[in-house]
Amino acid sequence: MNTVTLVEINEDNWYTCCQLQVSAAQAAFLEPNAISILQAKFQLTLRPYAIYYGDEMAGFLMYNTELEELDGYWVYRIMIDERFQGRGIGKVAAKLMLAEIAALPDAGKIVVGYHPTNEGAHHLYKSLGFVDEGHRFGKEMAVVKYID
Repeated sequence: MNTVTLVEINEDNWYTCCQLQVSAAQAAFLEPNAISILQAKFQLTLRPYAIYYGDEMAGFLMYNTELEELDGYWVYRIMIDERFQGRGIGKVAAKLMLAEIAALPDAGKIVVGYHPTNEGAHHLYKSLGFVDEGHRFGKEMAVVKYID
């Protein structure tokens, strides 16, 4: 059985991660992984990870280890390559990430922003316990998950 694991982006996997792609319909909702990886090089509180399904890279995620707006830790990216979508990999990876964030100091809540018409993101975050409290940042809505 293939397992989902998170591996920090490093000199051995960054290029493969930059080649991952979502479907054309989803591309408008996400920055390319290369932009996110570069952002993490300059914003040192960001944690970029490759998502592996067995020994194959299947996606990318990134979160901030510093409290931001709404006094929460923000999830910056979660993406699953179009070849691996529909297998529950994103949900398992998100749970692994949420557990890491919950262990950070003062982790009272986790926040993620996404475009309101991104149905895939909406269903994922709702299934993980995020709630819409009406927060809006530009074109994105921000949903919140409280840490017990």
